[in-house]
Amino acid sequence: MIKLYGVPRSRSLRVSWTLEELGLDWQYHFINFSKGDSRSADFLAVNPCGKVPALIDDELVMTESAAIVLHLAEKYGDRKLLPEVGCDLSAIHHRWVSFIICELEQPLWTMGKHKFALPENLRQSSILPVAKWEFDRAAAIAEEWLPDSDYLLGESLSAADILLAHTLLWATRFEQDIPPKLAAYRDRVTARPAMARALEKEMAGAE
Repeated sequence: MIKLYGVPRSRSLRVSWTLEELGLDWQYHFINFSKGDSRSADFLAVNPCGKVPALIDDELVMTESAAIVLHLAEKYGDRKLLPEVGCDLSAIHHRWVSFIICELEQPLWTMGKHKFALPENLRQSSILPVAKWEFDRAAAIAEEWLPDSDYLLGESLSAADILLAHTLLWATRFEQDIPPKLAAYRDRVTARPAMARALEKEMAGAE
């Protein structure tokens, strides 16, 4: 049984969504930060960083959301969620994953850290306009790159779609401006039934 440690709507949703798209059996373990779960010895043994998501797949312990999504797609996808290795679409997929994590998500997490995640004495409100400028610039590039197809690589969902759509959900919750083509893409991709099942399971696990 695959075990996923997470918090609803956090980066763990990327992983639970992937698990549902692949039709896998998995258990959700809610990490309640307010109750100190992330600092418990048991959880730190899984992820010494004390962050979510973390995943246990048989003997393998994985952290870092994008790495987990890619691992699941490679191991269980059976040619779903990833293009053929070495083809041009695979190169484009690599580019999207790198851009999403390094350029699009990075300023959003900067906002999050300086709004709620860091200790109050370390938060710097002056960084927020800079992070917004960075996000707006990255979003404009993503808007330009976005193809006219339903998904990033054509008519089939990929791991990069899950990462991008979830990142855009984060941006929406952080009240950022989303360019129109990206907004339509976000709404289309996050309407998938697997996404709804994943969120429902996360929310139920946190009750």
